[in-house]
Parts: sequence; C-alpha cells; structure tokens
Amino acid sequence: MMCKQAHTEHKKTELVEKVFVVNTVDSTKKLGEYLTYHKQVWPEVEAGFKKAGYKSITLYRFKDLIVMTIQVAKDADLNAMGKLAESYSPRCAEWNKLMNTYQKGVNGTSAGQTWVEAAPFYKFNNQ
Repeated sequence: MMCKQAHTEHKKTELVEKVFVVNTVDSTKKLGEYLTYHKQVWPEVEAGFKKAGYKSITLYRFKDLIVMTIQVAKDADLNAMGKLAESYSPRCAEWNKLMNTYQKGVNGTSAGQTWVEAAPFYKFNNQ
C-alpha cells in the first residue's frame, strides 16, 4: 500500500522594491547626528518595521541625499504599513518625529514634504 503525502501549496508573497529620496538639512552637525542614530536604530523601531511587514529597508547616502529602498509585498498599502509600524511602540512615533528634524524635501517637493518615491524609468535585466 502506498502512502500519499498531503501536498500543501505554500503561496509565496510577491515582493517589490520601492525607492524613496530625501535630503538632510543643511548642517554638518545634524548630518553627523542623523548618521549616528542609524548606526544603532532603536530596537522598537525595527520591531515596528517587522510587525508592519517590511521585508527589508536599506539606506544609501551621497552628501545630503538619502536614498531608501524598501522591499514590501506587491499589494502593500504603505500608508497603512507606516501607521502599523508607528503603533508598535510610542518610541516608533518618537523616532519618526526625531528623524523629521534632520530631513527636508528634495527639489520639487511641496512645503513640509520629505520622503518621496522615485519612479523607475529604465531597467536592464540579463536573466
């Protein structure tokens, strides 16, 4: 007698990468503080990212330009994810408020706007 194994299908979530940009404020001292904070991001903040469903977040820097890439589910609602991350702990909202003091929008953003999504316009793929 042959034993049949139950075949369970694992649905893998399709991830997408999104890119955002922001400038740091015009202050060498403030930039140094901003970079120092990111050497040891508060544990509650990273736990909030995890709870909200972010798969990865990477920051890059050139002078005062900060580029952030995130990996999230293809159908992710980024506003809802941000609120969920902040709801994890009061320290998460505190972190965001603090980081906003180091950031300003890039050329073309409206007053008070900081992070903006960069739209892809070219991709080379050798697969």
